[in-house]
Amino acid sequence: MVQTQVSQFRKLYDRFTIPKPWDRILILSLNVLLTIPLFIILHQNLKKLGWPIFLDRLLIFVCLVGLLQLILTLLRKVTFISIALYLIFLFWGTLIGGYGFREVFEDYQSMLYAMQDNPYPQDIVVDKLLPFPNKTKITKAIDFDSPKVRNFALMAINKHFKNTEGYQEYSNIIQCFAVFKEINTLWNYVHDPVGHEYIATAEESINYLSGDCDDHSILMAATIKSIGGIPRLIHTPGHIYPELYIGTQKDMENVNYLIKKRLFPNESKHQAIHYHIDERGNVWLNLDYTAKYPGGPFMKEEILSALTLN
Repeated sequence: MVQTQVSQFRKLYDRFTIPKPWDRILILSLNVLLTIPLFIILHQNLKKLGWPIFLDRLLIFVCLVGLLQLILTLLRKVTFISIALYLIFLFWGTLIGGYGFREVFEDYQSMLYAMQDNPYPQDIVVDKLLPFPNKTKITKAIDFDSPKVRNFALMAINKHFKNTEGYQEYSNIIQCFAVFKEINTLWNYVHDPVGHEYIATAEESINYLSGDCDDHSILMAATIKSIGGIPRLIHTPGHIYPELYIGTQKDMENVNYLIKKRLFPNESKHQAIHYHIDERGNVWLNLDYTAKYPGGPFMKEEILSALTLN
């Protein structure tokens, strides 16, 4: 009886045993499939050590490959089952719109691109923020609830990047970039009257897409806020410019890839992406009128005050 059970177990065991050299090929394939998402998770959650040419990330990758290869080799008898379960997981994620093959590919692309072409972060370091100049007038001028302002934003959304596939979690940011493209492509800088600070409402600036830096910032903030984005205005010596809330550093990696490879490839070619990291670790992307792509260079880096519009 016992020998019969042992014999049946051996037959079942041998059925899932993969002959050589296919066992090594499948182990290597499974190693690659497992290493990519695990490395992405570690890369996004472990603190960067700042080693040259990303040696810390290379070391993590090598150690991860070696560890998984050892584990999979020891468990090579069930390699087929492991591969089948992993593929089922990805197929299921693809079918229900969860984490599937596309998401693995896009996350890996974004991570590699960010490592090769790292955006340029700048921490906001100030001893004490000053009161925002003309705060009451500017806040009132950001008339995001105006139908004319929202209709302008909707026009821009339907004009730019409407058919961008994937990156559903960043759809609102893509829409904000469409607004940025429409405004910054057409914006004409016009000085205020001498000795007078003229503050135009967003609805007023839509008529001619002209004005100075505070008019541009007001229009950008109002249109972005009208479609659910979170803008803020930054005051520097003699200048005001808008920024867009992106989220975490992980979000910034994906947005960096979107800007440079999908949405603004020509405008941002060979250019760095500039953004600020606030005291809570939130990422804010520069949307100044001086740039033709989101994250253009800062006109002035010294920050005197900030006005967040959430």
